[in-house]
Amino acid sequence: MLSRVLVPMDGSELAEHALEYALENHPDASVTVLTVVGEPSVMMGEAMSIAFEDDIEAAAEDRAESVLERASEVAAEHDAEIDTVVAVGRPARAIVRRADDYDAVVMGSHGGDMVDRLFVGNVADTVFKRSSVPVTVVR
Repeated sequence: MLSRVLVPMDGSELAEHALEYALENHPDASVTVLTVVGEPSVMMGEAMSIAFEDDIEAAAEDRAESVLERASEVAAEHDAEIDTVVAVGRPARAIVRRADDYDAVVMGSHGGDMVDRLFVGNVADTVFKRSSVPVTVVR
């Protein structure tokens, strides 16, 4: 039986399904939702704007707020409580780095925007290959 489950969420429908899966299939586990805000770089569009903020972590928290609010709503619908964490960086690396603190990772197969669909499963594939704990990929 799993006692700690990490669920990365990016605001996509598949990530929401992953949270629902984790809550339904691991009702006794402590579930943590992780949202990763991309690290500032010239290739990362919206994430680049946080580079100009005085407090990058606070800016990342602001960007993650809507995702974490939705995660809390999903948890409430399942009469469950969750913990939430925000990280800054490359999503796959941030997920793999945190996975060591959990018994398993449950995540969506890919994100919801067009860029994610062009690279279907890139983050999920990387996490699956590099995680030290079991990874369940939800479609």
